[in-house]
Amino acid sequence: MVNEKVWFVTGASKGLGLSLVNQLLAAGHSVAATSRHEDELIRAVGPPSATFLPVHADLSSEASVALAIQKAHDTFNRIDIVVNNAGYGIGGSIEELSDQETRASFDVNVFGMLNVIRKVMPYLRAQRSGHIINISSIAGIAGNTGWAVYAATKFAVVGLSEVLAQDVNSFGINVTVVAPGAFRTSFLTPDSLMLAEHPLDAYKGVRASHAKYLTMDGAQAGDPEKAAAAMIQVASQPNPPLYLLLGSDAYQRAMNKLDLLNNAFTRQEALTKSTDFAN
Repeated sequence: MVNEKVWFVTGASKGLGLSLVNQLLAAGHSVAATSRHEDELIRAVGPPSATFLPVHADLSSEASVALAIQKAHDTFNRIDIVVNNAGYGIGGSIEELSDQETRASFDVNVFGMLNVIRKVMPYLRAQRSGHIINISSIAGIAGNTGWAVYAATKFAVVGLSEVLAQDVNSFGINVTVVAPGAFRTSFLTPDSLMLAEHPLDAYKGVRASHAKYLTMDGAQAGDPEKAAAAMIQVASQPNPPLYLLLGSDAYQRAMNKLDLLNNAFTRQEALTKSTDFAN
């Protein structure tokens, strides 16, 4: 095919990451893919080849991330597109989730992503090109009851992506933040989702919210193969978008959030403006 690219994809042994890697390889791209368990990645995708480099990476370790990126660059001589896909869900109210549970979630969903961006940027700056795709969630735009910490990590991804896009634009580097809705992956299984170890009976609404989402497992409207194809399509555009919603549910929740913000801001317009110094 024309315009083969070198992709670096984290969290590639299952879910959306796995769908993406398989489609990229089938299309003739070169892929360096990471997982905490390299053997699982090889079982899911196949053995290393001229176009596929499976790499173990502990995203919480800067040294591990730096080594994985260096190995990818040494193997393919460049990195064109970086997909920060690794992450997991965490459910529970803020009161229920311990400091350790909360920090562990941020370590993977936010700081792991920052480690990848920090270590890949010197390569992208040197080649004066690249595209960083950060996987957030519709929860990073419009969160739901019972998922406050998860929403906080995904809001952070949206925020850092927005400013990163401004910071790296002069280097010829694009940034896209992807906000998927519910897709039919392993996200709602224990491998990808953890709930508060010590739930409190008082949070009946939180329990109901968790039960609702868990019953969706295997019946989500989103097709991960179509989501992967959409991401590949966006990456091929000369001027890729900063924001990409995936799924009709994500679109509806985002539109509802826009309405909520518009109403909230305009209703308080007079009070908001009254805090300026009088001219």
